Amino acid sequence: PLDNEEETAAAKCTQTCLGELLSISDLECSLCIRMFFEPVTTPCGHTFCKECLERCLDHQPNCPLCKQSLREYLKAGSYSPTVLLQDIMLATFPAQLAERRELHQAEMAELSNLTKNIPIFVCTMSFPGIACPLHVFEPRYRLMIRRCQETGTRRFGMCIYENVKSFADYGCMLEIRQIKLLADGRSLVDTIGRRRFRVLRRGHRDGYNTADIEYLEDKKVAGEELQELQCLHESTYRLAQQFCEHGDLASRHILMQHGPLPEKEEDIQASADGPTWCWWLISILPLDPSYQLNLFSTTSLRARLTQLQRILSALLQQPP
Repeated sequence: PLDNEEETAAAKCTQTCLGELLSISDLECSLCIRMFFEPVTTPCGHTFCKECLERCLDHQPNCPLCKQSLREYLKAGSYSPTVLLQDIMLATFPAQLAERRELHQAEMAELSNLTKNIPIFVCTMSFPGIACPLHVFEPRYRLMIRRCQETGTRRFGMCIYENVKSFADYGCMLEIRQIKLLADGRSLVDTIGRRRFRVLRRGHRDGYNTADIEYLEDKKVAGEELQELQCLHESTYRLAQQFCEHGDLASRHILMQHGPLPEKEEDIQASADGPTWCWWLISILPLDPSYQLNLFSTTSLRARLTQLQRILSALLQQPP
């Protein structure tokens, strides 16, 4: 067996030999024209950075070079790294590989920021504490969801569409709980609403919308004002219970879809967004999205409860 010195000499010799035979351009991805990062090789024998190939497959299930169908490859849903190529790069160009890794980490760090340039999914109203199931099929959103997974934030903003501005001034952060990948690259994404935010600045990245945001927080009250708020909270919750027991066909259908009215919280000011049951109610009531957005953007729990009381009273007075 070789001793340590001989091993080091053999490794150096390999590096020198490979270094003479190869240049950096031999180890470049034909899609991003940068040194391979996490190289993967397709069944047709072409090698790309994993991320570059995924982005191409978002658009069509064919090899970017020879156009051979990669449907079966896509269906398998896992990309095995080309280990030999990684070893060669590490042996011949360790400094350049380290630089490439640093560049990738910097890109990931930039994508991890949860107030600057956050990705925005423009689709539906979503609410704090409420589940929001999504069917993701557009290439830009496939990329966006994958990035949320890769950065580890598992979060993105959801806003409704608005004319001229392209999306509303207020939205909700969603957290990915589970993803079911379908054989053709589409996915069913189970998310839950986290915090409300206000849009400060709009932008774009790789085809999807982004925004700089600030989080919303309900104004805290104390003393007599808090006692009044608690009474209002109690009476509105009772109305909500009556509405759910009201028993007409439409509301029974809603309860089957959305589950029961959430429990009443003990501390109504514990969350920055107020009690979850209010959001559950707003999400199931037959309200115009612009009106929902109005309720959503208010930072006064009193105002929200007063509006809900008015709506519930009107609905409960209607004949079944």
